[in-house]
Amino acid sequence: MKPASRTTALLSGLLLTVPALTAATAHAQQVTEIGGQKIVVLKRKAVSKTKPEFTSVTLMPGRGMELQQITANFPGKGAIDVLASPDLAASKEMLDVKDDAFGNLGYRLGAAFLVPYPNRIIGKLSADKKTLTTSWEGHTLTLPANNVGKDPGAERHAMHGLILKAKTDDVKVHDIPGGQEVTGVVHAGNFGGHWLSKTDLYYTIALTADAINVSIVAKNVGNEAEPIAIGWHPYFNLPSGDRTQVRIHIPGSLTAQVNNYDSVFPTGKLLPVKGTQYDLQAPNGAPLAKNFYDDNWSHLDWKDGMVTVKVIDPKANYGVKIEGLSPEIKTIQMYAPPTQKFVAIEDQYNFADPFGKEWGKMDTGMVTLKPGASTKWHVRLRVFVPGK
Repeated sequence: MKPASRTTALLSGLLLTVPALTAATAHAQQVTEIGGQKIVVLKRKAVSKTKPEFTSVTLMPGRGMELQQITANFPGKGAIDVLASPDLAASKEMLDVKDDAFGNLGYRLGAAFLVPYPNRIIGKLSADKKTLTTSWEGHTLTLPANNVGKDPGAERHAMHGLILKAKTDDVKVHDIPGGQEVTGVVHAGNFGGHWLSKTDLYYTIALTADAINVSIVAKNVGNEAEPIAIGWHPYFNLPSGDRTQVRIHIPGSLTAQVNNYDSVFPTGKLLPVKGTQYDLQAPNGAPLAKNFYDDNWSHLDWKDGMVTVKVIDPKANYGVKIEGLSPEIKTIQMYAPPTQKFVAIEDQYNFADPFGKEWGKMDTGMVTLKPGASTKWHVRLRVFVPGK
């Protein structure tokens, strides 16, 4: 393991290769299924001649209700892709042909949902290095060791949950005032034998002109207590293509120190952001410049019942707000490699490696669900023109 470093800019193997972000091709429009289930598209027509508004959401119920794309109309510019994601044809190729058994390519496009743990978990590796074990309140959890850094000797670990290939039942689309809404449920059970108790995940994703509301309710339908954390992994598009001038606002005063930017394992230390490149607290944030980020912000500043992150692209006269509405959201992870034209902003309950000894007795954000109990993760997106 490398010594603690906050400046090493080694890419962590999560690079997203995205074709030019243009309107979907005729071939892409022919794609109707991904992950063995029909794609769902929520649509509405833009009506404002002065304000940006959302116009569509494309979802993949066969991949844990992952969002493949969101579009918005900006008067004078037309349709803009909110997410950095290949078109449907390329997405199908990635997910139905090239993906592995675990579903790792799912979190390399669009916005994948991460349950029952976002981020990384470290543990004792099995002899074949395919699984690892960790513990929670005296219970042993055996998880897929589905990720590893690129450096020689990098330690395999579990990452990004257990629903990347989950199927969604009871998918229904409803008309709502000003738009459409889709609901569905993933009967996750014990997450393929890797988790305690049994869990159902209830999704609601709503499209209106002003907002995209996304929520997941996790309910313990089993007979024993379980730990749960919820998050997602959305790649936000930078329409200008000039990543250096894009500004990011994250209202967090501490970041979690990591061992390096290859494994990105937390050391258990929380460091003040003031006076560093990690200080993004100003109302209009700070430029990404050429900085590499794969970091976790905490001690978040909540205002008006939400924690708001902003992605502002001045050259494109474009901005998106990510509003975390669930009090259980304790941290924001941002992944932003300098070579890419996206930034991933991840509202999540937990710190990385939430069962790790490095945290001592600190609350790492995992929610304990007793039988019959539920927890709700709720995030809202808004688009805006900077300065207006």
